Amino acid sequence: MQVEPEAKKKRPGVLKSTKHPELHLGLDITILVGTMTGTAQLVAQELELRLDDGDTAARAVLMDNLNADAIEPGKLYLICSSTYGQGDVPDNAKQLYESLQSERPDLSTVSYGVIALGDRTYHDTFCNGGRRFDRILSELGARRIGEILLHDASAGTMPEEVAAEWIDGWVALCREQIGEQHLEQCLDENQELGRLLAQ
Repeated sequence: MQVEPEAKKKRPGVLKSTKHPELHLGLDITILVGTMTGTAQLVAQELELRLDDGDTAARAVLMDNLNADAIEPGKLYLICSSTYGQGDVPDNAKQLYESLQSERPDLSTVSYGVIALGDRTYHDTFCNGGRRFDRILSELGARRIGEILLHDASAGTMPEEVAAEWIDGWVALCREQIGEQHLEQCLDENQELGRLLAQ
């Protein structure tokens, strides 16, 4: 049976400079945490502290008792999930996952990223907890930003350190892609306003 490793002592991670500093966009990120032993929660708490810098607000929320309506339109989410059993989502994430499957809300205005924790010893189900969330969110129209971060417990690296090195690049992509989306929306609104004024 696949179980995420116990949480280890935190050590400082590294943040890199943003790719496009000219695109200055405040972000509000909700980190949804699926965990069995607390490792994913530790990763989320580490990121919450690092991201809360004035320009970016981050809030870690355990998936316990959440339903599909917890995924709000127009919001940005970071899924941080371990893998349990035969490639399943953790117990505290099952209600949210099953609710998304059954209710199938329109998530076309939602953006998200995924941190998936697993162990390559279980090759066929490696990081399936996070991958399952990625599949259902994509099916429901949400847009993933960047690649999934796949952490391998058997590699001997600490997941919170790996995530800390990854997160700044992901945030830069969020600023770039969401900023471009906002710009396109503003241009569309201006064009529509111009048409109305010309009538």
